[in-house]
Amino acid sequence: MTSPADRFDGWIGGLGTASGLRLVVGHWPSSPYGAFTDVMVEQADGHRVLLAPTQQVADFVATTYTFDEVRLVPVEMHVAGSTAHLTAGDLTATLHLGRRDLLGHLLHAVPTRLATAPRWIATIDAIARRVLPGVRTVGSAGNGRTEYYGARDLHRITDAQVHVGNQHQGPMTPVRPPVRFGFGSTPTTPSWVRITTLVVPDR
Repeated sequence: MTSPADRFDGWIGGLGTASGLRLVVGHWPSSPYGAFTDVMVEQADGHRVLLAPTQQVADFVATTYTFDEVRLVPVEMHVAGSTAHLTAGDLTATLHLGRRDLLGHLLHAVPTRLATAPRWIATIDAIARRVLPGVRTVGSAGNGRTEYYGARDLHRITDAQVHVGNQHQGPMTPVRPPVRFGFGSTPTTPSWVRITTLVVPDR
């Protein structure tokens, strides 16, 4: 049984851009570190960057995933209706969220207690890999820990505008090639996923 300190409740958004930049946004209203948002960026050349709001968050995320560079920058995410606005240092993004799709309805129908149980999450890992290529629901978090992704809802991202400095990164694209921060990628189709993440010490 996990302690509350291992549990992160929030949303993960993943998308690509025509420039080759791919983003994974973690928006966590509830976590051991309070409410925060972090951004994982993989550039077209494969360089992986973590944008984190505090040293504490940076230390935790960087020991769980793999990056070539870690930057401490102000990170803010505001979600209003079907629009999410992100600012992370000189990176800004506006995401337009669609309605819940069929997979989202299926995920939403699973009771929260079941959807966030490690045994359930491990059981559906094989299904997730078939339905969403590149996606894994369980894997190593490093340092003798296992991470479980309990997906509870899903909305497609219908459009996005991403800028780095004054440079527009081009139209939104699928997340291709898959990002390489951890044991799995986000869905290839740009998505906004309601999720509970558990990080559990191995026994």
